[in-house]
Amino acid sequence: MSDDAPWYTDGLAFQCTQCGNCCTGGPGTVSVSPEEIQAIADFRGETYGDVMIHRTRIVGTERSLNEYANGDCTFFDGRTRRCTIYPVRPVQCRTWPFWESNLESPEQWKRVQEVCPGAGRGDLIPLEEVERRAAELRI
Repeated sequence: MSDDAPWYTDGLAFQCTQCGNCCTGGPGTVSVSPEEIQAIADFRGETYGDVMIHRTRIVGTERSLNEYANGDCTFFDGRTRRCTIYPVRPVQCRTWPFWESNLESPEQWKRVQEVCPGAGRGDLIPLEEVERRAAELRI
């Protein structure tokens, strides 16, 4: 392994368990693009304006999905513990847990494993795929 190779050069094990932990918890932001807002609207049979006004908020210079006071995403169904827009979820959701911030060190990945039961388990995701997902959204 070269000195500039990432610590996860052999890949990382991950299998989404659809536990919903990444949709719940402390306050945060889930950035959404106009295209993602449109996909959500189409999926829900709503207008772009309705989704933008009622399901997103402005955070800095971007739009973020709304969340409840407890930090849960408003598209998360607490009864079933499932995302109600899963097929059209934003890129930020689709790329979890392969965010740059989670890949900084083995210690950071260990913290991810503490909250995400799928991290460190399941199929080995090759280095190239981990880096492709991380490159989709810089977090």
